[in-house]
Amino acid sequence: MNKQPIISIQGLSKTYDGGFQALRDVDLEIRKGEIFALLGPNGAGKTTLINIVCGIVNPTEGRVTVDGHDIITGYRATRSMIGLVPQELPTEAFETVWNTVSFSRGLFGKPANPGHIESVLKSLSLWDKKDNKMMTLSGGMKRRVLIAKALSHEPRILFLDEPTAGVDVELRQDMWNLVRGLRDSGVTIILTTHYIEEAEQMAERVGVINQGSLILVQEKQELMDRLGNKQLRLHLHEPLESIPEALSGFDLEFVPESCELIYTYHSQRERTGVTMLLLALGEERITFHDVDTKQSSLEEIFVNLVTWEK
Repeated sequence: MNKQPIISIQGLSKTYDGGFQALRDVDLEIRKGEIFALLGPNGAGKTTLINIVCGIVNPTEGRVTVDGHDIITGYRATRSMIGLVPQELPTEAFETVWNTVSFSRGLFGKPANPGHIESVLKSLSLWDKKDNKMMTLSGGMKRRVLIAKALSHEPRILFLDEPTAGVDVELRQDMWNLVRGLRDSGVTIILTTHYIEEAEQMAERVGVINQGSLILVQEKQELMDRLGNKQLRLHLHEPLESIPEALSGFDLEFVPESCELIYTYHSQRERTGVTMLLLALGEERITFHDVDTKQSSLEEIFVNLVTWEK
């Protein structure tokens, strides 16, 4: 992984007319060739941040550079390097898919390249729809066309703002396979998503934004290791009326419906307490027939972070 930043954001703030502050002193660097997931609740500032980097919204304070070019003084250079797939579905209703995507390439001053457009449409399973008018497409297909438009001018950076909203599961898997392929070809991917399991599956680093402030940026695995709890689930032979006093020193919960005793512990501590718990269970003559473990998901960690910030 190349550790060099392709996007550098320093002291970025945005206050809209009326006084609403969407971003507060954000510092962030995005590395070349990585998939970076930006997570946050609605209204956290994700889209504002993306729109500033893409040159759609002007910042109130701060500086952003893309591959060394300032986004304001070097707008033309930075914009040509960026592809954006927005949340909305703006479409030219009476245009064909082929014309819509080809026109987007021309907007960036790129010479016609039918071979590239064909490759993009085929990679998004849009080739058989190339002559269809946009208004005849389903929401999921329109979303694919948005991605095709963003890729039409061969950008080095791709922003995906809630790219799979309203897309069915099969379509979603196709999109993520495409994203992996783009990353493997050297394209830097920045995505926002409410499907947090996808960020967990796809991203190498995660940023959490809330109320306009960047709470945390960390390698995904480090974040899960640092903040993630594990659960040891013991499937008991016999139900418990209550947890014995001798086990009160352990973080235990008994679930009568499934006859499970759940022990929560931190996986990074030097002593997890699992061995001591099993010995204590033996002394209390509490037996079990099966055991499994569960790691905290990125979604649980994210919810805990945002709740803690409040």
